[in-house]
Amino acid sequence: MKKKVLSVLSYVLVALVASGTTLACALFFFREGTGKLQQVQDLLQERFIEEVDQDALEDAAAQAMVEALGDRWSYYMTAEEYLSYQDTMSNSYVGVGITVQLREDRQGFDILKVEPKGPANEAGVQAGDRLVAVNGTSVLDAQDTSVLDPIKGEEGTTVELTLVRGEEELTLTVERRRFDTQVATYQMLEEQIGLVTILNFDERCAQETIAAVEELLDQGAQALIFDVRYNPGGYKRELVEILDYLLPEGPLFRTVDYQGREEVDESDENFVDVPMAVVMNLHSYSAAEFFAAALSEYEAAFTVGEKTYGKGYFQNTFQLSDGSAVNLSVGKYYTPKGVSLAGVGLTPDVPVEVDEQTAAKIQAGTLDPAEDPQIQAAVNRLKDGK
Repeated sequence: MKKKVLSVLSYVLVALVASGTTLACALFFFREGTGKLQQVQDLLQERFIEEVDQDALEDAAAQAMVEALGDRWSYYMTAEEYLSYQDTMSNSYVGVGITVQLREDRQGFDILKVEPKGPANEAGVQAGDRLVAVNGTSVLDAQDTSVLDPIKGEEGTTVELTLVRGEEELTLTVERRRFDTQVATYQMLEEQIGLVTILNFDERCAQETIAAVEELLDQGAQALIFDVRYNPGGYKRELVEILDYLLPEGPLFRTVDYQGREEVDESDENFVDVPMAVVMNLHSYSAAEFFAAALSEYEAAFTVGEKTYGKGYFQNTFQLSDGSAVNLSVGKYYTPKGVSLAGVGLTPDVPVEVDEQTAAKIQAGTLDPAEDPQIQAAVNRLKDGK
């Protein structure tokens, strides 16, 4: 009987200890005046058995909070990522100056393009080479471009690229250097039709695009094609400056911010008076598709290619105290006629689909306009309109 009583008492003691532990946890979670996030942070810092990396916690929490918005255009950047983002938006970066594509057989990366003024070109890298190793580490059997991250680095340092050219394997040492990306390129096609390819609408876009158009007009261009395929968009100010240059007097672009404030940018009476076309695709985002929409609504240009994505929000970037940043959707874009493209996109006047192989060449900038079905569709319609 005594043994049984002791046994019962031991169970009661265990229960009391367990209850005490549970009670302590409950009191910990419900300290007065603290919100859930602070409670979780305190819990991890005070009770987690291992060392806590506070910076990692804050990065993860910030990223999760922004992702919880469910908006693909809003995102968190660490301090390191934000520095890279600033380079991208300025169309200036530290690199070696190559464009690559993962091979279908996973046997490395094909070098599709070498920047003429870049360090890779100076070191002897050629378009058509196959990249098989970086700093002696193989990139064969790669699943994505993350294996090429070691190519990045500080300006003035070097990286070793192992290439296969024909039957020969060679290793070249290439300096990492800062150089500007050419935002707008141009060339004259048949029938005095000028082609302007706009890479993005970030820094120097308006300056380079307007200069390209004026050079083509000076060369006698009778019509213009603007290529904004794979153009991710960019700054509103760059877009508006180009539209003001191209279009006659009237509204160009409308924005409504998170406080309901509307802003309308206007064009003056000066404009470019030649037939125009815009070639676009699913990867024409934001400013790129609104560029096409504005020219279309003014009947200054027809559109060719594929339906655009339909990004109708604009973002502001907010730098945080530790150098990280949040890129946040804060308003909506509208066409000159007040149309939102959000989730809808812009449907081309002349639909032209291309296969995956052709699309890859277009994205890499290696497809000759004479062999480009979408460019040629624009050329043919412009010729018919003469």
